[in-house]
Amino acid sequence: MPTNRSRSGIPFAVVAVFIGFLTFLWIVLEGGARDKPAREFISTADSWLDKQACGWLGMCGLSHLDRTGWLLGNGTLKHGDLPPRIFSKEELRKLWMGEEEQVLTTGERIVKDIPQYVMDYAPYVHLYSGEDFWPGDIAEHLLHTTPFLNYTMADKDFREPNLTNLNDLNRYGRSVYLKSNDNVEERPEWLGGRENIPERSHGEDKGDHFPGITDPRDVPLGAEDPDRKAWESVGQGDIWFKNGKHPTYPPRGTPFPRGPAANFSRHWDEHSGIHSDELKAELKNMVKTNRRRRRSTQDGKPSKQGGRSDAPVVLVVVDKGDGVVDAFWFFFYSYNLGNTVLNIRFGNHVGDWEHTMVRFHKGKPKVVFFSQHSGGDAYHYEAVEKFGKRPIAYSATGTHAMYATPGTHAYILPFGLLHDLTDRGPLWDPTLNLHAYNYDAPTDRLTHSSLTPSSPLNWFYFAGHWGDKIYPLSDKRQYRFAGEYHYVDGPLGPRFKNLGRRGVCQGDEGGSGCEIKSWLGGNGLKVWRGRRDAEDEPGHPEGYGGDEEGEAGGVRTHIEQVREMGL
Repeated sequence: MPTNRSRSGIPFAVVAVFIGFLTFLWIVLEGGARDKPAREFISTADSWLDKQACGWLGMCGLSHLDRTGWLLGNGTLKHGDLPPRIFSKEELRKLWMGEEEQVLTTGERIVKDIPQYVMDYAPYVHLYSGEDFWPGDIAEHLLHTTPFLNYTMADKDFREPNLTNLNDLNRYGRSVYLKSNDNVEERPEWLGGRENIPERSHGEDKGDHFPGITDPRDVPLGAEDPDRKAWESVGQGDIWFKNGKHPTYPPRGTPFPRGPAANFSRHWDEHSGIHSDELKAELKNMVKTNRRRRRSTQDGKPSKQGGRSDAPVVLVVVDKGDGVVDAFWFFFYSYNLGNTVLNIRFGNHVGDWEHTMVRFHKGKPKVVFFSQHSGGDAYHYEAVEKFGKRPIAYSATGTHAMYATPGTHAYILPFGLLHDLTDRGPLWDPTLNLHAYNYDAPTDRLTHSSLTPSSPLNWFYFAGHWGDKIYPLSDKRQYRFAGEYHYVDGPLGPRFKNLGRRGVCQGDEGGSGCEIKSWLGGNGLKVWRGRRDAEDEPGHPEGYGGDEEGEAGGVRTHIEQVREMGL
């Protein structure tokens, strides 16, 4: 009899532990679903059992388990006989040139030069070699999405926006979403952006590779910048940040700013006496000149390091005064594939904006910031890996979070349960295809640059989301577990990435809470350094890489580089 009781007690103990674990999740992570957004989400469930399991146990969408497939491997990209693209590459390029023939229609045109040092120190980006969701073109993204006000389609006159009128949707308020016209789980061709994989470079002028500082013992003694106070925390702060917190949405009815501008190198006005034909000729000449300029890097040498992508990059330069300039490099992807925890995937969303920012003081780079999810990491310029003068960033597979090193990067959860992966996949040179702007944060005013003077402005002021609204629980693709969703809202655009930040970090409004790292290790960050063959993966310059002692590929120590550059 005692033996029988002990056997029957084993499953009871297992059930008790399981119930206790679920109770812990409900209390700590779910909070009993007492918050209003959670209650609203639960109310969208299409079955009573789903509502109870979601509200009491924090396990939402159990009825979808056999249809959607919570487990890893669901939704692999389909390659093969795919339908042709709606627009050719040349037609997409023309969508970005909507203002070239309308130079004087606004009554005022402001063009400012991009400092040459911004281009000289532009970052390279290593995309992940096994990526399924490559860079995207926002012009093409608009062709495959339809504006929705929450879950209701926009009026007929506003269903096909383009880059020159996208901000007209702001009349609907704060809850506009660019909803995919396709079921994203069927992985339509445009979502993957496979045609935008950077071209492989074949040049010989690959320059020197500097691995960065990967050991704190290599940080030069007395390396503290005596001018640090002049650039570490400057400016008025971003207008969208209040008390150090980023609001969920911009103010309702945000207008297209038409305020005054000053200190620009060119200021054209339809009443200035300049003949329109003369102005158009100068504009076209400027476009041709700067296309040639974007094909080269520092010292006028052709760029042989990274390849060109057909997906244009957005460069936003913010002059903060007193010699401090922030250069934001924005990278867009049409889809974010979330990571997995215990083989369950969370955090998918349509549309994805990531960025790298370089802060300059008197023309010299001081800090490089890498955006990651809702935050990021900042490093002293001397610490990061480089080709020549230019820092190297690594884009994580699926999420496209930006890191300073290849390898595995754990975040949020302990024991590496949630992590990003980066490697030395195709190398992307953003200077070869970009649209460059200047931005004045205090007045929220975006202006053209001399690099791309005909690029449209209006899309920048779109106050809505670049993807679908979070799918309701009645949608068979949706589930929620431990407070995390399978599908979440699409992101806001570059305007809402704290462009006027005082410090260098994205969420650091005060300018004092941002750690600027002096080396590439620490905090559990795994750094991989080893020999790679250029033929192994596309996009790698010949001879790239080196062993731990830096003997291969002509690698020299980072300290030597710093001394030679006079930094």
